[in-house]
This record gives sequence, structure tokens and C-alpha cells, in this order.
Amino acid sequence: MTDSRQQDASTVVVLDFETTGLSPDQGERAIEIGAVLLEGGRIVDRFQSLMNPGMRINSFIEHYTGISNAMLRKAAPCDEVMAQFADFLQGHNLVAHNASFDQKFLDSELGRIGRYRQREFACSMLIARRIYTNAPNHKLGTLVEYKRLQTDGVFHRALADAEMTAHLWLSLLRDIQDRYQLTEISFPDMRRLARTPKTAVDQFFDRHRRGRKAHAV
Repeated sequence: MTDSRQQDASTVVVLDFETTGLSPDQGERAIEIGAVLLEGGRIVDRFQSLMNPGMRINSFIEHYTGISNAMLRKAAPCDEVMAQFADFLQGHNLVAHNASFDQKFLDSELGRIGRYRQREFACSMLIARRIYTNAPNHKLGTLVEYKRLQTDGVFHRALADAEMTAHLWLSLLRDIQDRYQLTEISFPDMRRLARTPKTAVDQFFDRHRRGRKAHAV
């Protein structure tokens, strides 16, 4: 990627994992990956695959995701799927809802095959907490309904959740630009916004505008 594309918040890979549990540190594994590639704010490619972790999943995960042990027995092994997904990433910046969860599984599964993440994550959930302060909560499904975003009504399958997160991400970019009268906001700025206290968001964008004006002079 060129430096300009690394800065572009509308050109990212948005991803979601379904997993056997909460943490790879406890031996849990990924069982499905779904991702969409956004370029200039448009979905231009998709990646989805079940992945066999070589272990059974419990009945709660089966019910929660709709993914059964029978489905996973027929799926390609995790290392094969992750090798393909590492190629799909192609050094793009990454977005996920509750990104700390997906980042841990991505890094763990890539590490098992000797591959490594090249770019950073931004978290749509943390940013939504700062921009959509009036939302009932900041779960993905709630925000999709709150913003009346495009959805096929399917939740807890990786590709469907990745697509909904992509629509949420684009909604955040549009609303930030409209609310704060910005022509653009970069991916690094979105990452900084996620770490900004809610009470300091207006000041964050005031500094952003002043910095843009000073840079333009």
C-alpha cells in the first residue's frame, strides 16, 4: 500500500471471527472468518470461510453461531484458511467491532502459521461510544438498528457481522465529517479518536481542524 492509502480511513479490511470461546490465551480457536475489503468507501471484495480447529465446539457456541460440529468437520483446517486470509489482507488497515477480541484471534491464528499482521486495528465500538452517545448501547446489532443500516437480519455469522460493521464504519466516517465539517479524517485520526475521552471529543476535532488549516498554509 502507498502511504496515502495507509492514511485513508475509507480503504480498510473489516473483519469478524467466530470462535470456540473468548480468548486464544485459554486455548480457544477461530472457527469462521468473514471480511470485506472497502476501497474508497465501497465494498469491492469479500472473504468468508469456516475453519476446522481440530476440536469440538460446545452446544452454546453451536446455538450462538449456528455453526455445528458437523459443518466444521467438512471445513478446511485453520492453517489453510489463515494462509489464504493473510494474502487477502495485503497490508490493509483493519477494522473490527470490539477489535481487541478479533485482534487477539487474528494474531494467534496467523502466528500459528508463521505469518504476522502488518497494519493496525481501529475499533468501531470504541469510536461509536464517542460519536453515538445517545445510542441505547453500543453492541453491533443495536447500532445497526439505531442508524438504520443495511442488514440481512443475520447476526453472529462472520461475514454478515463484518458487512454490518463495514456499514457502521462508513456511517461513522460520514457523521464525523458532517458534524465537525471535515473534508476527510484519516485512519490514524480514527485510532486516536478511539482513545480520546468522551468529554474531549469536541476539543479533539477542534485541534484537528486547526492542524489542517496550519498544514494548508
